[in-house]
Amino acid sequence: MKIGIIGGAGYTAGELIRLLINHPDAEISFVHSESNAGNLISDVHGGLTGDTDMRFTDTFDLKTVDTLFLCQGHGRSTGFWSRNAMPTHLKVIDLAQDFRDGSDGYVYGLPELNLDRIASADRVANPGCFATAIQLALLPLAKAGKLNGEIHVTAITGSTGAGVKPSATTHFSWRSDNISVYKPFAHQHLAEITRTLKSLQPDFDNDINFVPMRGDFTRGIFASVYTDCNLTGEEAERLYHDYYDRTPFTHAVDHPIDLKQVVNTNKALVHVEKHGCKLHITSAIDNMLKGASGQAVENMNIMYGLDRKAGLNLKPSAF
Repeated sequence: MKIGIIGGAGYTAGELIRLLINHPDAEISFVHSESNAGNLISDVHGGLTGDTDMRFTDTFDLKTVDTLFLCQGHGRSTGFWSRNAMPTHLKVIDLAQDFRDGSDGYVYGLPELNLDRIASADRVANPGCFATAIQLALLPLAKAGKLNGEIHVTAITGSTGAGVKPSATTHFSWRSDNISVYKPFAHQHLAEITRTLKSLQPDFDNDINFVPMRGDFTRGIFASVYTDCNLTGEEAERLYHDYYDRTPFTHAVDHPIDLKQVVNTNKALVHVEKHGCKLHITSAIDNMLKGASGQAVENMNIMYGLDRKAGLNLKPSAF
């Protein structure tokens, strides 16, 4: 498959390039970046030194590629398509939030939710990173109609979640040895989380109390979720194991989880435990992989009928 990438200088694009140059069925035709045109990709993404001698380009021809990944900032994908015609043969995977509401024919690209729809789609909107971690913690309950109370979420993310451009809250001297809350109860991913839960459980109409946190580490998301639940602990464990039994990357496990088990992989781990009337769910993903570029490649594999794990057999940085 011939691949094109728009917006090639950011963290998600760097991870995407790393995955695709090692993918058995993909060949990158161009990586577009106006600000870096002519520069070696490995000069911007230093981890790719020795892996590719490709250079960024400020020109492209969409007719020459089979699949296009959009890795630009949120809100820029709609502008891209206002300036460029989409060839009829082209498959598109958008990593921004512009089309996650299903507009313009895009399918929401959470494989654990929409596997069959993704398989027949030409346009996929990749989920947000926090949204992925939180939805994976809640999908089995919503599918069983067991979300009957308020949901409380605290989730912490690594600094790469804020993007490559430094800001007052992302530069090293501020982020190091520090934890902080941002956008409490108002994070932009709440909209897509709510849409997903209502698609599985139409009568769901409860608050999702989400408090995001910035962590003192570079990558990964760890989510702690709890809600009232009338299932026993054994019933909840069975529900989660049954839901994720055939998914290649998301695993319901019987022991407490750690972030290091998933960092640098496309895996998601989910653990449930009953405490009185509360069900406590923890989930962990790598925000750059299962939360972004890895899930995008997983979606590409599904769209082309490939092995879902193609190009994604990655070792966690557990030690």
